[in-house]
Amino acid sequence: MMGTRRLAVTALALAAVLGACATARFERSLDPESREFYSKVRLIITRQERKAFQALPPEKRKDFIADFWARRDPTPATPENEYKETYFRRIAEANHLFTDGPPPGWLSDRGRIYVTLGPPDYRETYPRGVTFYGLPTEFWWYGFFPIVFVDEHWTGDYRIQALNSEQIAEVSRAQVHWNEARETKTKPAPGATLADVAVDVGKAAGGGAELRVGLPYRNIWLKAQGAAMRAELELTAKAVDAGGAEAWTFTQKYPIEVEAGRLREFLTRDFEIKVPMPLGPGKYKLRVRLANTGDGSRADIEKDVEI
Repeated sequence: MMGTRRLAVTALALAAVLGACATARFERSLDPESREFYSKVRLIITRQERKAFQALPPEKRKDFIADFWARRDPTPATPENEYKETYFRRIAEANHLFTDGPPPGWLSDRGRIYVTLGPPDYRETYPRGVTFYGLPTEFWWYGFFPIVFVDEHWTGDYRIQALNSEQIAEVSRAQVHWNEARETKTKPAPGATLADVAVDVGKAAGGGAELRVGLPYRNIWLKAQGAAMRAELELTAKAVDAGGAEAWTFTQKYPIEVEAGRLREFLTRDFEIKVPMPLGPGKYKLRVRLANTGDGSRADIEKDVEI
């Protein structure tokens, strides 16, 4: 098993190296104008556009470049292309701001986030670490949403640190939303996974069984409304007995509100629901859905329980 895993990792690494070599060869084959374009749009070009550009004959590349920027222009009737201007301005700013690490500023982790998401609403820097024995750290806040960078080797090369799986998904969705061409911009599709939801059945303090559902608050997407952040979770649960008959159902919505100033403390805690289950002794199949009505993310969990 270990040997198979090692071979799989080696194959993936080899594929990545070969892909990088092929890309480098392709860039070297381009004329100067096309090479400059292809290099600079690496953060925003889609996979389909990349393949189309690579397949073009040299005489068609100039038209492709013009169309690439035109499709992203938010105001086609004006001579300015605000999208293009913003993109290159952010690259210049990132190169000026992030000069400590080995790669050019705009290709560092901080630079890539800066270019694709823009400057953070609030930036905290700890060049000597958050604690006495800590590592150089930066917190970037986009509304309530934190992105953490850590310089693990004290070289100025700050790398993004994932607080949880949902954070990476949200960063990816935000980048895709900004990167896509104007005609295809849409909101993130509903149905994304609500991460780290735990479901259990135990004994209630007053006797009987109770359903317990919990997840970290940091995995709940909140929406800014005035001076507060809000969300609404909806819990739906159903128990089916051994014969397949419906024995118990439950549905309820749970509004969440937190003041912006309490957000950091809030993100360290867990959201918990406890629901009495008026069921007799026996074995049941429990189906639970917890959904965030704001962004459409949800978790569907099914488990066998015994009361």
